[in-house]
Amino acid sequence: MAETISGRPTGWAPGTFLGGLSRAAAEELLARSARRRYLSGRRILREGVLGSHVVVLESGFVKVTTAVEGCETLLAIRLPGELIGEIGALTGTPRNATVTACGTVYAAVVTRAGFEEFLRGHPEASNLVMAVIAGQLRWANRRRSDFAAFPAHIRLARLLVEIAEACGRPLADGSIQIVVPLSQPELAAMIAIARATMQKAIHELRARKLISTSYRRIVVLDIKGLARLADG
Repeated sequence: MAETISGRPTGWAPGTFLGGLSRAAAEELLARSARRRYLSGRRILREGVLGSHVVVLESGFVKVTTAVEGCETLLAIRLPGELIGEIGALTGTPRNATVTACGTVYAAVVTRAGFEEFLRGHPEASNLVMAVIAGQLRWANRRRSDFAAFPAHIRLARLLVEIAEACGRPLADGSIQIVVPLSQPELAAMIAIARATMQKAIHELRARKLISTSYRRIVVLDIKGLARLADG
């Protein structure tokens, strides 16, 4: 079981659910929640399981995956301040994906009843939920349009620019380390290419001195150059 904690970090990105709420509204929502800590690798939500709660990420990153023909496929990475599990909780349907902690994650768990009561009292929060869902659909549609429009190394560049902006840690030499551990098969699944093609795409970006890689670790050496390549 995850541990109950007290206190919370601040400074969520404006594009996230918590970042879009007023401070008073965010405090009210968190006051309705049970605070949890999930250690690295812990499953926060499981695909196919009925659940009646919503999870708000206070700090840390999570991976969203689904099972495709028996293989785990990475769908997305969620950031501090984001909402997860809202569709299953509000519709009463099974979870459509598994969510796993990448490193230590602090989260607020809100019951369906508590979340619905909060939304009734804060119409702006209801609009944010719709914006969150719409944003996720836009992200998925962008990936699908990339499949037809760009070769593999540009698809990878576009994905890495987005991930670096969301999950990047600046280093002293000006490079950016992606703090979420990502494997080549996970990246390949996100842009719908074969593993062998992913290896060639990574080799292309390394040859251009845009990234460096080691086991489940990616450092963007030249974010501006990577962004120029991503623009085609």
